[in-house]
Amino acid sequence: MPAHAPTTRPATSPLTERQEERRRRILRASTQLAGRGGFDAVQMREVAEASQVALGTLYRYFPSKIHLLVAVMQDQLEHMHGTLRKRPPAGASAAERVAETLMRAFRGLQREPLLADAMVRALTFADRSVSPEVDQVSRQTAAIILDAMGLQDPGPAQLSAVRVIEHTWHSALITWLSGRASIAQVKVDIETVCRLIDLTEADTAGPAAP
Repeated sequence: MPAHAPTTRPATSPLTERQEERRRRILRASTQLAGRGGFDAVQMREVAEASQVALGTLYRYFPSKIHLLVAVMQDQLEHMHGTLRKRPPAGASAAERVAETLMRAFRGLQREPLLADAMVRALTFADRSVSPEVDQVSRQTAAIILDAMGLQDPGPAQLSAVRVIEHTWHSALITWLSGRASIAQVKVDIETVCRLIDLTEADTAGPAAP
């Protein structure tokens, strides 16, 4: 970390309208840089220049490039979640709806492979200092899955299935980005893991009547 980067975490108090607008500019600039050149293209000085903020100000919002790119992924997931709520999946079963949702999300990332690679690399490189931001990415992904399932109050079995589905989706994204899996293989893996949802429904349905 550069010598001028702060050693303390940014305050968690709500941002003012001006601060929020500045944060949006930073995220927008970072997204554009990553989309054009991937992980290596996102340099803090270039982000500061592109978003028209001082470098020291940028570090107050995001202590490192990893924090910044994980925040970009949060932003992308929020946008994705909003889009899915406007046009929800149409599958007959919860498993079908989740698989459709994750494949739509995957295809969205497929259209921006350099951006997807930058975000996934940031998640992979994130250390303990980025744990709150990484946890937020996980919560957002889980919320997308639960919305597709149609569950408001999931039990332990459903939450366990959601975690496994989330891990599989993330792993499938990594293998695709590295050229080790085709889109067709990713689709099969996603559809297969989503069948766990059927098992959790059976678990919560209770024993059959004698």
